[in-house]
Amino acid sequence: MSITPAEKERVIKDYATKDGDTGSPEVQIAILTTRITALTEHFKTHKKDNHGRRGLLKMVAQRRKLLDYLKGKDEDRYRALIKRLGIRR
Repeated sequence: MSITPAEKERVIKDYATKDGDTGSPEVQIAILTTRITALTEHFKTHKKDNHGRRGLLKMVAQRRKLLDYLKGKDEDRYRALIKRLGIRR
């Protein structure tokens, strides 16, 4: 289960720090959060999809690493991002 290119483009546009920004931690975390949310919905109906669950766990770990990086680099940006995304820590 993945997000559509249009949805990904919208997320990039919403979280970009400047024009053409696709690699900043904020954008990467926002995209991962969107994909994690979509996969979580998928697992509500497909409980035995263990291969997909492994991918979900890898995405969650990647998001955690990016959040830790952002927290170490600039804690204000980190706090603003988790508040904006609605993820808790």
